[in-house]
Amino acid sequence: MSLRPFRDISRRKTKVINVGNVKVGGGSPITVQSMTNTLTKNVKETINQINQISQVGGDIVRVSCPDEDSTKALKEIVKHVAVPIVADIHFHYKRAIEAAENGASCLRINPGNIGDKKKIEAVISAAKNNNCSIRIGVNAGSLEKDILEKYKEPCPEALVESAIRNIKIIEDLDFFNLKVSVKSSDVFLSIKAYRELSKVTDYPLHLGITEAGSFVPGSIKSSIGLGNLLMDGIGDTIRVSLSDDPVEEIKVGNEILKSLNLRNRGVKIISCPSCARQAFQVIDTVKVLEEKLSHIKTPITLSIIGCVVNGPGEAAQTDIGITGGGKGNNMLYLSGIESEKITNNEIISKIVNLVENKVQEIEKNN
Repeated sequence: MSLRPFRDISRRKTKVINVGNVKVGGGSPITVQSMTNTLTKNVKETINQINQISQVGGDIVRVSCPDEDSTKALKEIVKHVAVPIVADIHFHYKRAIEAAENGASCLRINPGNIGDKKKIEAVISAAKNNNCSIRIGVNAGSLEKDILEKYKEPCPEALVESAIRNIKIIEDLDFFNLKVSVKSSDVFLSIKAYRELSKVTDYPLHLGITEAGSFVPGSIKSSIGLGNLLMDGIGDTIRVSLSDDPVEEIKVGNEILKSLNLRNRGVKIISCPSCARQAFQVIDTVKVLEEKLSHIKTPITLSIIGCVVNGPGEAAQTDIGITGGGKGNNMLYLSGIESEKITNNEIISKIVNLVENKVQEIEKNN
């Protein structure tokens, strides 16, 4: 038990699988994923976007492979990126085989959509021969016809039945390097489906609220859906699905994990919304600090509070804190202890220097 047990999350025990050089499940760090929105056959654009996603903390990146040109492009793409690539396959089994042979680390498929047993066997054989894992991706918008007829509409029971059916298809072919998702754009449906699935399988679960929407509503829906599940200890890898730049998906995903202390990467800023009491421009200060400290990967906590009402208390809980004071005399805190007074003009440069020095100290000691 930790010092603050009310913060403890007991993660569900799962099998561990490999997605390239990244472990998923089995207590491994929860990974954050995104998906490119370039044409995969446009190799240069796809490589650039994958690397942008990786630079902000993406652990795994998925690319769509709707045609042979896309799967051929994978051979060149994987040479120039540092993260494992998941090939998104929906119907044509040959695309899955080509993707595995051309360097994909994982295939996202739904075996029920692939075709007859011989086609599925061919896909599994390619995955085995190329050390490629598989994600069974069940989605409320593309359930099997017979399951949809049975339940009349997408529901948690339908998603779970589809997942279990597809798990069995692959297990019967002696393949177990699997992770599973049961996604819906409905938060309630998704949460219930994942909770029920977690009771009947110990494969790693890929969490997501699919088609969540544009940046603000999509981030909120994803935070509610994923946050509920993660607090239950459910989830081994996550994707925040936004109608926005994939880089933003990674930022939101990492913030969800940071807020739950499940994976702390980079700077965590605690800041007030600002009011008439603020002694410096909190909103502008936070925006500048976020940009200037975006390259930091080591966990550091900051409190940026505009006045003395809550400032000292928040500073006591962070590595570095600033509390607004009268006449521009703001108090700087280091590890919760008063350090010195600094002016408004000094805040940005002082904090950036302190954070960078703190990171060097931490990395040196590690």
